Amino acid sequence: MIDFKNMSVVVLGLGSSGVASAKFLKEKKANVFVSDNNGNEKQQEYGRELNKLSIEFELGTHTRERIENADCIIISPGVPLESEPVLWAKNKNIKLIGEIELGFQFCPATIVATTGTNGKTTVTTLIGKMLEKAGKKVYLAGNIGTPFCSIVSNLKKDDFVSLEVSSFQLETIVDFKPKVSVILNLTPDHLDRYNNLDEYYDAKKRIYLNQERGDFVVLNYRDDKLKVLGKDILAKVVFFGDGKSNFNEENFNLNQLAVMKVAEVLGVSLDVCKEVFSEFKGIEHRMEFVRNINGVEFINDSKGTTPESTIWGLESYSKPVILLAGGSDKHVDFDIVAPYAKGKVKSLILFGQTKPLIKKALGNIVDTFEANSIEEAVSIAYSQAEEGDCVLLSPMCASFDMFNNYEHRGRVFKEIVNKLDPSNKSFISK
Repeated sequence: MIDFKNMSVVVLGLGSSGVASAKFLKEKKANVFVSDNNGNEKQQEYGRELNKLSIEFELGTHTRERIENADCIIISPGVPLESEPVLWAKNKNIKLIGEIELGFQFCPATIVATTGTNGKTTVTTLIGKMLEKAGKKVYLAGNIGTPFCSIVSNLKKDDFVSLEVSSFQLETIVDFKPKVSVILNLTPDHLDRYNNLDEYYDAKKRIYLNQERGDFVVLNYRDDKLKVLGKDILAKVVFFGDGKSNFNEENFNLNQLAVMKVAEVLGVSLDVCKEVFSEFKGIEHRMEFVRNINGVEFINDSKGTTPESTIWGLESYSKPVILLAGGSDKHVDFDIVAPYAKGKVKSLILFGQTKPLIKKALGNIVDTFEANSIEEAVSIAYSQAEEGDCVLLSPMCASFDMFNNYEHRGRVFKEIVNKLDPSNKSFISK
C-alpha cells in the first residue's frame, strides 16, 4: 500500500475516473493536481466540483513542470501511454499507475474482475446480482460506470467487488490482483489505440498478470485465442462453454455460462444463478430481453455495432435466430459472421444503408429479406417466427443512417415489439 500523505500527485485526465482519483487522494492527504489538455463543458463541470474541494486543476494544457516534479502520476483510462505528459513522467522515472491500481492499493474486499471485447457489462452486473442473491455485500465498479476509487473507502474485508475492466485500464496496473479474473472473448477492437491486435490482446491478458495459486482465471473455451492459454498462468484456469458442465449448457447463453463458472469457484449454487437469470432483463440495448410472444423471444442488442459483437450475440443463444441487421457503413468485414450464421440464423432481415453489403456477405448461406424500415424488418421477422425462435436485433453497424444513435434505434425497436399483437401476426396493436 502506498502512503500518499504529503505526496505530490498529478492526475492526468479530468473525467469521472480522474475526479474519483483526485477526491480519494485528497482523503489520503496527498497534494493533488489534476491536468487535462481539453476543456469541454463536462470537464468544466467536473472542475467546479474540484473547486468545492479545493483541489487544483488545469484545463486546455499540461504544465510540464508540475508533471515532472510529481512523486506519482495517476493516468485516467482515456490518456494514451504514448501521450506527451506520460512520456515526460517516464523520462523522469516517476511512478505511473491508473485509477484501478490506485483503488486496489486500498481495497480489502474480494475482487472478481471481468474483461473481454463483448459482454463485460452484462457479466459484471450478473456476477454482482449472483453474489448479492447469495447473501454477500457486493459493489459494482470500474468500466461499468462507477469509478473504483469512489467506492473503496466503503469496502470491508468480507465484501465483494464485481469490477469491469477495460484494456485501457489494464495497461496501467502494477500489483492489481483479483481473486477471480474473467476473460469473455478477444475480438478486434480499439485499433485506433493499439498498433496491432496482439497489443490489444496482451493488454486484456494483463488481468491475470499478478494472480497466484489459490486464485482463478475463468476463460471462454469457445474462443480459440483463450482456450490455448494456461501454460504461463499461475492461477487455476477454468473454462466455461466447454461442454463439461453437469447441466445442459444449451439452456444458457455464454454470458450466463461465465457467471455460473464464477459462482462455482466461489461456492455459490446453480439454483442461485438460475434465480438471478430469471429475474434479469438485461442491460439496456445489450442483449436486452424485450418480450416473449407465444414462445418467441425478442432481444434488443442495438449496441451490437460491429460484426464481432453480433457474433457474440449469436454465440450466446442456442435457439434458432431471426437476425435483424443493417445501418450506416463503418467499412467493416461482414464475411467473418458467415461461419457463425450458418446453421444458426434461420433468416436474415436487412434494413438501412448496408443492406447490399451484408447481403453480399451472408445472402448465399442464409435466407435473406430486405426491409425499408426497422418497422418493416420487425414485421417480417414476426411473420416468420415460430415458437422456440429468437428474434435478435444485432445490427453489426452504426445507427446514423436512420437514427440519432444506437440508444434511439434500440428504443424504437422495443416500442415496435411491444405493440405486436400476440393474436395476429399481421397486425400491430394500437
